[in-house]
Amino acid sequence: MKVKKNDNVLVVTGKDAGKTAKVLAVLPKTNKVVVEGVNVQKKHKKARSAQEVSQIVEQSGAIDASNVMVVCPVCNKAIRVAYKVEGDKKVRVCKKCGAIIDATKEAKEVKKATKRKTKKATAEAPAEAN
Repeated sequence: MKVKKNDNVLVVTGKDAGKTAKVLAVLPKTNKVVVEGVNVQKKHKKARSAQEVSQIVEQSGAIDASNVMVVCPVCNKAIRVAYKVEGDKKVRVCKKCGAIIDATKEAKEVKKATKRKTKKATAEAPAEAN
């Protein structure tokens, strides 16, 4: 599937068309996705013990994956997804701007490391001024 968990997507058709939200779950066997705040359904939950309270719970239902489009994190537009092989890995690419959509663990670790270095540098700079 071209849509993955934690992607930002735009709902293209249906009663929630035009909404942009995060994907909570992907169901590849049925070609459906669960999107936060889209296709909200009410479920009646019965109390199972004396301490619990019966209630009506709202939850997001699954919609077909063809009804959503991935939003590119770089150009912030709804896009179609292309695939590209980089090294030995297959990555998802934005067809409009060519940016890589998949956020790799290595890239996140590099960002965290640079943040730590800048925090240390800013903490040491005022100490040297005194």
